[in-house]
Amino acid sequence: MNGDYRVRTMVSLIAIVVVCAALYLANTVFAPLTLALFIVAIVWPLQCKLQSRLPKLIALAISIGITVIVCLAFVWLAVWGFGRIARALIADATPYQALYDHLVTWLEGHGISVAGLWAEHFDVSWLVRAVQQILNQINSMTSFSLVVLIYVILGLLEVDDMRLKIQRMENREAARILLDGAAASAQKFRKYMLVRTQMSVLTGALVFACLQIAGLRFAAEWGVIAFVLNYIPFIGPFIATLFPTMFAVAQFEVWQSAVGVFVCLNIVQFVVGSYIEPRICGNVLSISPFVVLFSVFFWTFLWGLFGAFIGVPIMIAILTYCEQSASSRWLADLLGGPARVRTGT
Repeated sequence: MNGDYRVRTMVSLIAIVVVCAALYLANTVFAPLTLALFIVAIVWPLQCKLQSRLPKLIALAISIGITVIVCLAFVWLAVWGFGRIARALIADATPYQALYDHLVTWLEGHGISVAGLWAEHFDVSWLVRAVQQILNQINSMTSFSLVVLIYVILGLLEVDDMRLKIQRMENREAARILLDGAAASAQKFRKYMLVRTQMSVLTGALVFACLQIAGLRFAAEWGVIAFVLNYIPFIGPFIATLFPTMFAVAQFEVWQSAVGVFVCLNIVQFVVGSYIEPRICGNVLSISPFVVLFSVFFWTFLWGLFGAFIGVPIMIAILTYCEQSASSRWLADLLGGPARVRTGT
């Protein structure tokens, strides 16, 4: 018995490694498919209501149009916030150059030759490569978006057919797990995005208020950036806190003011992320904070910035499917948050 258990364990570990390697190597295939399934799960209730009153293709066109508009609005907010601050930095680079010179002088005074390091690694060829990489990323994002859009259209068209195929499966237990897991995951996805949006709005408003009171320039833009980045757990709030703090150092030229900005922003992130959000989510999205952090970094490693955004929903889906079977429910209980363990849900 022990030998069989060890063999099964080794086979399971090898299968996990193979799957992770496939996801990493074939990210151009699996990443857009995963995002498309996530969008389909969120948009499907709207599509279902529309097609109950309108022809299916017209309902699909309206659903896709609304989805595209929401995504474009989100992208526009991000471009507007980062663009305004970037143009200001380029137009008024004197204080930032002075801050850089002061930092270089301090580092070189402690035996760290920054000038030599800069000259060795950051030259004209590096700048050309950086511009080329940015252009390649823009082209990749355009292709990625088109592939996702095609997947979403096809997915919305085939939801009903796929449900019927699963219902006709001979293995009734597998059919039940697939249907119940898909329905529960979709419901949790919608609640996750609703709560994430509410918390992002609250975070952006509080960041704007704090920076407005502190007198930091571009308080509205920093609030918008905090709203956008809050959709990426851990990494987004960290960036939304670090950048305004660095900006405050150059504007105020007094480290105490920058520390005050840093402390206020961290209080906002802590209150919203660690106190308000868990109480709004309740037991439905109860996941261990360790698992959330692992999901963000693991999927960031596999799929980059997109993985940081989609990592938590993927873990939500995995745990939801584990709940549907008695043989794997222990994993959902183990990786769930404290509320799940206490209530037994």
